[in-house]
Amino acid sequence: MISERPVEVEDRTVAGNWEGDLIIGLNSSAIGTLVERTTRFTLLLHLPRMQGYGHGPRAHNGPALAGRGAEAVRNAIAATITALPEQLRRTLTWDRGKELAQHAQLTIDTGLRIFFADPHSPWQRGTNENTNGLLRQYFPKGTDLARWGRDELDAVAAVLNNRPRKTLGWKTPAEALNELLLSQ
Repeated sequence: MISERPVEVEDRTVAGNWEGDLIIGLNSSAIGTLVERTTRFTLLLHLPRMQGYGHGPRAHNGPALAGRGAEAVRNAIAATITALPEQLRRTLTWDRGKELAQHAQLTIDTGLRIFFADPHSPWQRGTNENTNGLLRQYFPKGTDLARWGRDELDAVAAVLNNRPRKTLGWKTPAEALNELLLSQ
């Protein structure tokens, strides 16, 4: 539970604490979002549809072929987070969605401690919710999010990470992250 998170996560004194979520589009498409709490640095998770999506009836208790099931989300987070320096892999706070049902394996794979927000409490992941609002400028509601590829997601993340933020003293998230890494 979120109440068990270390104090340093709440007061944003240490980097490596992430908030995550999915933005959902048409036809069960999704893009995963990870936002570092201290610097607001954003990573986007490509969640392509799996082979077999839309071909025949869905198998009962079969894999989530839309690309946003627990296994696909775990794999995407693990691949993205393990590419980062170890000091940036401390915690992840997520909502209570079933897409993070494999959180125990994600902890084993990445070393991230996973925390879940209280039910119906999106403000407990406010950094991520605000970022998701910014992302809707690029990925409008009512569109099929599967049409954007990895390169396009990286380009949008680069734009957000190079956008000055008042909360960072008009530094960009990329500058704030770089300063933090250089000081450690």
